[in-house]
Order: sequence, then C-alpha cells, then structure tokens
Amino acid sequence: MTAVIPYFGYARQDRKDEGRTPITAKLVANLLERAGADRVVSVDLHAAQVQGFFDIPVDHLSASPVMTTWFQGLNLSNRVFVSPDVGNVKRAQVYANVLGGEICIIDKRRKSGSETEAAHIIGDVKDKNVLMVDDMITTASTVTKACRILRENGARDIYIAATHGVFAPPAMERLSETPFTKIVVTDTIPVGARTEPIRDRLEVLSVAGLLGEAIHRIHHNESVSALFHGKGRDVK
Repeated sequence: MTAVIPYFGYARQDRKDEGRTPITAKLVANLLERAGADRVVSVDLHAAQVQGFFDIPVDHLSASPVMTTWFQGLNLSNRVFVSPDVGNVKRAQVYANVLGGEICIIDKRRKSGSETEAAHIIGDVKDKNVLMVDDMITTASTVTKACRILRENGARDIYIAATHGVFAPPAMERLSETPFTKIVVTDTIPVGARTEPIRDRLEVLSVAGLLGEAIHRIHHNESVSALFHGKGRDVK
C-alpha cells in the first residue's frame, strides 16, 4: 500500500524548539505506518529531514517542474529570485540555476527585545521583476512583510509562488492588502471559496501530472528522481 499525500500535515512540527512541544510530524509518520502504509509519496515537505521519521520508503517530490513551466510562461526580463527568509535560500537557488537570474535574500533581525524587526535585503531588487518562492503560505505573515520591503526597495512586479496554499486566518486579510502582482500555488490543498479576496490575482497549478508520473514510475520500478533531472517523459 502506497500512501499518496500531496500535503503532509503537521510537517512544520519537525523539531522540539522549546519545552512541552510535540514533534507531531513523527507521530503522523508512526500513525501511517501502523495503519499499514508500505510507502509514502509527498510533495515539498517543509523540512527534508521528515523523510527520516519513517521506517518505510518515502518519495519526496518537488513541484519545481510545474512551477518552472509557469515561470517560463511569464517571459520576464530583468528578473531576480527572492528568498523571503534565510531558510528558503536553497529553493530560490534551484529556480535561479534552471531559469537563470540573480538571487536576493531578505534578512530579518530583531532591533531589540520588542516585536519590532529590522529587515535588510541582501542583493539588488531596484527596477527588477521579483519571483519570490516558498514551500507554503500559512498565515502569509512572511510573504506580506517581504512584499512591502521589496516595494520600499524599488521592486517592479512581484510574483509569489508557493507549493502549498494553506491560507490560514488571517492570510486573506493580509494578502488582500498587500501590493503584489500575482500569486501562484498548486492544488495539493483545495483553495476553495476562502481565496475570493485575491481571486483576480491567484492562479492554481495542478500537480496531478507530477503525481501520476511518480506513481507510474514506482509501479514499474523506474527512477523517480529522474523526474527532476530532465530525464524521461514530460510532466504535464
């Protein structure tokens, strides 16, 4: 039995950063194994080390082929890939290597013990088209703050791309008031009617072709990793 889980719930609870905090990602992994799963297929885990929580094979797929096709369709010149925080630098680097372009990082640091943060951009975004990539958008706090910082530094158009559109409250309120050009997510999570406030600036891409090809390769004992190295059939 192969459990196909496009969005792995509780993936953010992958470490114990303070007392009495549960590592729920490990609990979910145990539950899946006890339920009889022999293999797991998931897309863009929040932390790659979650694969190690399982004692069964895990196929960690990336939505990069789907996102890359969308980025290419924009035909943007003078573009720069932006990581909204230090933790997503590697993700931005993947797209920059494939599509070509510079990388910028938004570095957020506290000025004092209060809640105020000082943000600095490592790189140049002035008069450039920004492609900001993340693995998921939950409350949209990170991306909305990043958009404002980018605008203050002279960015032209801002495109936000994330694999998982969780959109937990107050994400819609924050996004509807944020000056970005377009946001794109995949259908790993149904967006539903809750995205109505940003419907004119939202685009949803399908990962059905990606999952279907992965399932085909698993069933026929073919390489799954070859999907992300330009080998084999195209993912549509």
